[in-house]
Amino acid sequence: MDFPSLSPAFRLDRLQPPSGKVRMVLDTDTYNEIDDQFALVHALLSPDSMDVEAIYAAPFHNSRSVNAGDGMEKSHEEILRLLERLQVAPEGLVYRGAQSFLTAGDRPETSDAVHDLVERGMASDEPLYVTAIGAITNVASALLLEPRLVEKIVVVWLGGQPHHMASASEFNLSQDLHASRLIFDCGVPFIQIPCHGVASHLLSTVAELERYVQGRGAIGDYLVEIFKAYHSDHYAWSKVVWDISATSYLINPDWVPTQVVHSPILTDQYTWSHDPKRHFIRVASNVKRDPIFRDVFQKLEQRAAQG
Repeated sequence: MDFPSLSPAFRLDRLQPPSGKVRMVLDTDTYNEIDDQFALVHALLSPDSMDVEAIYAAPFHNSRSVNAGDGMEKSHEEILRLLERLQVAPEGLVYRGAQSFLTAGDRPETSDAVHDLVERGMASDEPLYVTAIGAITNVASALLLEPRLVEKIVVVWLGGQPHHMASASEFNLSQDLHASRLIFDCGVPFIQIPCHGVASHLLSTVAELERYVQGRGAIGDYLVEIFKAYHSDHYAWSKVVWDISATSYLINPDWVPTQVVHSPILTDQYTWSHDPKRHFIRVASNVKRDPIFRDVFQKLEQRAAQG
């Protein structure tokens, strides 16, 4: 698949950390565990920083789904549960994504989400931030369907591991190797937020959430409920809520420090290979845990106070 070649100046301009309010869509495997729910709520409670134009249900396959399509459907249902508690109408906002992962690197999995992303991205010269916090299948499919999207969108993805690690593999990346490889190869302006050692700093506990989230409206109670249900033994237990790293980057890039590097090559063995002739991407090296959770907690409190 041939994608338009972006000039170095254009790419670096698109890779600049966002300032001011941005257009965004959220691509989420919402029922995979419990952190996508926090990120979705965080995005919708941040209208000064982002205009959430659409929410796409992404496929996933683990113990909480029969297959990738079932995971997508369960994610769609979870999105609707969250919106109901937020009193946000889903019509024209929520779209079903792929029923399966890519079977080849040049074969898109079409869906309502993919068609909406193509149409929405191509409709304006103002960049559309595609914030992805699951398998990157929907985004890769949209790029395969319309390669000119590389000129229109900026992808922010929580996926993969830091580039110095022996293995690139983690859940979002390893679910769909073809899609993951495409996002590093196609040249789209791309911000990667790795997991271990970066987003993994975003830990919280039952005690903290009971103090700052419980009682903050129906949505606050629901977030605490699913957090507590994720693990049976809460003694000295903490849980990573790493998907809020992606929304936090759009709200305040200082909370998610990044640097510009050459895009690595993702091998069939789920390892990184490096070539200094490759195009640039931006990659996160750390996250500032405390201001990120403070922002989430304050916005839930403000929402509850508004009734």
